[in-house]
Amino acid sequence: MDRRQRKTREAIFKAFTELLSKKDFSKITVGEIIDGADIGRATFYAHFETKDFLLREFCNELFCHIFDTEKDDKNGHRHIFDCGGSESVFLHLLKHLQKNDNNILKLLSSQNNELFLKYFRKNLEELIESHTHLFENSNKTDIPASFRKNHIVSAFIETVRWWIENGMTESAEDINDWFFRII
Repeated sequence: MDRRQRKTREAIFKAFTELLSKKDFSKITVGEIIDGADIGRATFYAHFETKDFLLREFCNELFCHIFDTEKDDKNGHRHIFDCGGSESVFLHLLKHLQKNDNNILKLLSSQNNELFLKYFRKNLEELIESHTHLFENSNKTDIPASFRKNHIVSAFIETVRWWIENGMTESAEDINDWFFRII
């Protein structure tokens, strides 16, 4: 993706998240997104088939960035989330939430949070599957893996909700530490 395409994609993401913070996803039109991003309709559709694809891609971008940073897989791919995160993937994710990169907190606290959380949950499941070694304490052979994964994902989502509802006064490091100590 060249620089111009990246800037357009970032403008679309920014306009979309701003709209999501103000109104229900089902009431947002592509016209409103392109007006907010200051682009043409053809440009929008060159990047995304629908606004559903846009939301999915926004969520995928967050997790793709975290996976690529963890693997130190720069290979020329620049993400909308920019950092030098070398810490654990969960701490890295918490730091992005704390920095409120690309208005993630607006998505989590908006009337559309269940929609965003659906994608968030799916990607968290993949993250946990690729990091089962971090949860060895809960790796009991008599507990089905799918149940264990569901429990960890749910606990992480509720941890993030609690953190946001309590004003995010705790550090990302503390939240990460508490999450792993309780899991």
